[in-house]
Amino acid sequence: MNNFIPSFDFQRVFVAPWTEGTGSFIWIALMGFFVAASCGLIGNYLILRRMALVGDAISHSILPGIAIAFLLANSRSTPVMFVGALAAGILTTVIIEVIHKKSRVKQDAAIGIAFSTLFAIGVILISLYADKVDLDQECVLYGEIAFVPLAPLVQIGSISLAPEPVLRMGLVALVTAILIVIFYKELLVSSFDPGLAASLGINAGVMHYALMSMLSVVVVSAFESVGAILVIAMLILPGATASLLSHRLPAVLLLSVAHGALSSLLGIHLSIWLECSMAAAMVVMGMVLFMLAWIFSPRDGLIGRWRARQVRQLSPPDGAVVYGR
Repeated sequence: MNNFIPSFDFQRVFVAPWTEGTGSFIWIALMGFFVAASCGLIGNYLILRRMALVGDAISHSILPGIAIAFLLANSRSTPVMFVGALAAGILTTVIIEVIHKKSRVKQDAAIGIAFSTLFAIGVILISLYADKVDLDQECVLYGEIAFVPLAPLVQIGSISLAPEPVLRMGLVALVTAILIVIFYKELLVSSFDPGLAASLGINAGVMHYALMSMLSVVVVSAFESVGAILVIAMLILPGATASLLSHRLPAVLLLSVAHGALSSLLGIHLSIWLECSMAAAMVVMGMVLFMLAWIFSPRDGLIGRWRARQVRQLSPPDGAVVYGR
């Protein structure tokens, strides 16, 4: 067992990262927070619309977009890869909607058809042009968040701001939060009742495609740090955890951001202890937070619901007469 689980050293796991390696771990923590917060904010609306797996579809379908962008531009620069992946993500949402609305196929089946087909096309392109496309499997599957501090710093004059991926993800998270605040009513109404949205003059279709486009931007931006497999967890876990703690959407959104911050910090410490992938450790800690909320939530937690059942069983039925001694 000692060989399976490394020995725990409090100094090495919790103190050293913020005293000896602050310059590196602060950027990793910020990157993890920006990814989890932006994915969590968007993910709340996906959960409300019962479209949680769309994020998974987009994260898989960006593979052909990356390959095609490289083949057309013959460049591996970040803007080229970003545009190709974003185009593939938006195309995925369009294909899902067309299949769902123009046929009798249900939405979950349409999601499976779209992402599996596009992912297969990406695999074919990579296999055909493997000598031209250098794709890092570790980056695609697990992300490279630990390498974020090694990225070039963005310079404004003589001032160094932050590593490029952190700054880009921070801007995406900020824009996501601003758009949710501006279009809060439209997103709320169209997510719960598209018919009511139409009666209020809100174009539910436009709001849907706007949300899917923003989802594509978030997924593509997060792809570099958390990978295709793990990004779906960041889209679901914060919102699912927050929904167990509150039924009010503003509170759920704020709790999602808090979940992102906690899972990012705790994931860093877990990865240092176990010497494993930081992105995966962040997701595991996000799941731990979900389990805690599931167990201890006052209203929807397992303990709270068990106590409510005990109270109902002990309480007399309505209209019953209780006689004293």
